[in-house]
Amino acid sequence: MPRIQIVTDSGARFSNPRLVRHFPVTILPNIIEIGGKQYQEGIDLGTEEAFALMARHGSPPKVRPPSENDYAELFTRLSHFCDAVISVHPSRELSESWRNGRLAAQQVNSGCEIAVVDSQSLCAGQGMLIRVAARAAQELGSAEDVIQTVRQAVNRIYSVYCIGDVSFLRANGLMKPSHAILSKHLEIMPFVSLEDGQIIVIEKIRGRADVIERLVEFLVEFTELEDAVVLQDQKRISEETRIMQDRLALEFPGQHFPFTMYSATMASLLGPRATGVAVLEKESDDLDDDF
Repeated sequence: MPRIQIVTDSGARFSNPRLVRHFPVTILPNIIEIGGKQYQEGIDLGTEEAFALMARHGSPPKVRPPSENDYAELFTRLSHFCDAVISVHPSRELSESWRNGRLAAQQVNSGCEIAVVDSQSLCAGQGMLIRVAARAAQELGSAEDVIQTVRQAVNRIYSVYCIGDVSFLRANGLMKPSHAILSKHLEIMPFVSLEDGQIIVIEKIRGRADVIERLVEFLVEFTELEDAVVLQDQKRISEETRIMQDRLALEFPGQHFPFTMYSATMASLLGPRATGVAVLEKESDDLDDDF
């Protein structure tokens, strides 16, 4: 089997946190600046604390991804004892991480193949690609096959969120000021999607009850799910998530829908009050049964 190391940044979120302990995954921390202080995400700033600080300051923090040098040093070290490195990054439309990784990979002079993958996603979408990479590394016989499997999975990942406070969307230029003011005045919640690596407002929702209904509707559009996770803004299961899980158990018998907080990196874009879901659609069988 090929010896493969997997790399990502701390903006990734996993439905099963034990994944990074059981597979060769290295996570480089993003630097998050809130109120003039800088923190390493996931090291000296936990997710709950980050959300509380963002809510207190009321404005989006600055997020700095791992630098070109950070990636180059890690890639060089890993290349000494593996056949390939698969580095999974947030969307290049939302972060400089992918660009830094690409430049870093060009600096590594070894026979180790380094694949720098734009997930076209963020948070749980990254985590799902890591899981795909880890499984493929155990099951497939070549590094090329593993890398191809990961790249093909990018187009099967979908994420949507209902946003409880539009101020971060407005501050990040993801929502027009006039629309943000109207949404806040009418207590309307934007429903956003990650499409082609960008955060797009696709519709607006009234009331918390409609949040559950719309997220369930989104999920039942898929016939088969390979992976799915509910993203929420608190560590303990919310009442919304509990109701959603009950609804989904009827729609998808036997399918597990774990929950987790979305990452501080994602909160820097959406704000600390949101509920969402991310899914990895099962790969379709394009073979015609008549042949």
